[in-house]
Amino acid sequence: MKVHVDKVGSVTRNLKLGRTVHLADEIQAVEGAVIAARIHGEKSVYNQLEDVHGRLVTLHGGDIIVGALGHRNALHGYEGVVPDTVVPGQRLHVLNMGGVIGQCTSHNPGVGTPFEAEVLGQVLVFPEFQSRAGQPAHVRAGALKGTEPAPSVPVVYVVGTCMNAGKTYAACAMVRRLSQAGYRVGGAKLTGVSLMRDTLSMRDAGADMVMDFTDAGTVCTSPKTAAQVSRIILSELAAREVDVIVAETGDGIMGEYGVQAILEDSALRELGGAWVLCANDPVGASGGVRHLKETYGIQVDVVAGPATDNRVGIRFVEREVGLPAHNARADAAGLGGFILEKIAPRIAGRKSA
Repeated sequence: MKVHVDKVGSVTRNLKLGRTVHLADEIQAVEGAVIAARIHGEKSVYNQLEDVHGRLVTLHGGDIIVGALGHRNALHGYEGVVPDTVVPGQRLHVLNMGGVIGQCTSHNPGVGTPFEAEVLGQVLVFPEFQSRAGQPAHVRAGALKGTEPAPSVPVVYVVGTCMNAGKTYAACAMVRRLSQAGYRVGGAKLTGVSLMRDTLSMRDAGADMVMDFTDAGTVCTSPKTAAQVSRIILSELAAREVDVIVAETGDGIMGEYGVQAILEDSALRELGGAWVLCANDPVGASGGVRHLKETYGIQVDVVAGPATDNRVGIRFVEREVGLPAHNARADAAGLGGFILEKIAPRIAGRKSA
C-alpha cells in the first residue's frame, strides 16, 4: 500500500524518507521499527511533532505521521513500552515530540493524555537499485557505526539530578565559550528519548558538529545500550577532529535511560575533562555530588541548574557543598569561563602529545 503522509517525525531522520511511503501489513514489534499511523483527537498541550529538520509542527486529528516504535520513561512526561505485537488498526500513542510511538502505561498530569495513533503499517525501504522488494524500515539504516581507535578527545560531561534540570542551558553556555576561545567543539546528547532539540541548541550555540544516540540508530537509550552508543558518538565526533566535546546525558543520574552505565564505564569516565552537575534544588545538589563521588569516584567540578537560580541557592552550594556554582541563564559567561579554564590545559596537552 502506498500512502501520502502529512508529517515525518525526526526519529526517522536516518532514513531520509519522503512524503510518500510504501507500507506493509506485517509489522515488526521491535524498538526502532518505522511505522505510519493516523492521529486521533485534538490536544492543546504537548501537541507538536518535531520533523526531520528540527521544526515543531502541530498535530491534528486525521494527520498521518511516520514515527518509530520505542519506549519512554519520563518522570515529567509519558511512560510507555513497545507492545509484544503490533498490527494495522491497533491504537498506540505518541510518546514524545520526536515521533516515538508505543503503548502508554502512565503519564504526568502536566502533559495530559497522549495522542492516540492508529497503526497503518510498517514503512518499507528499497535499498537495492531498481528492486521492487521492499525491506522493513528501521532507524538503524544509515546510522553511525563508530570509529577506531577509541576516542581521546576530552569530554565535558553534563549530568543532572532529573530531566528539566537545566542541562541543555549549561551545555550551550559552555559550547559558546569554548567556541569563542577558538576551539572546534563537538556537541553530544548521549542518553534519553529521540529529539533533535537539544543538539540543535548546541549547534546554535557554536558547536562545529553535533550528534546524538538516534544518529547511532537508537530510539531511546537504556542501561543495555547507553555505554556502547556513547562510545560510537564520541568516537565519531573525535574523528571529525574536534578539540573538545560537550556531552549532555538526558534524564538524571538515577533515571532509567542508562546514565549509570556511562558513569560505571571506566574508559568513558577517563575521557572526562570536567564534570558539571545540574540540580533542581539544594538537596539535589548536595545528594548528587555525594552520590557521584561515593558510587562512581567522580568529583563534580561545578554545580548549575535551577538550584543556582539566585544567590540563595548559590550560597548553599558554595557553603554546604563546597563547590563553585554558576547559573547558565544568569551567569553563562561565568560558567563557560570556569570550564574553559578547567579544560584548556587538557586540550593543550593532547595537541602537544
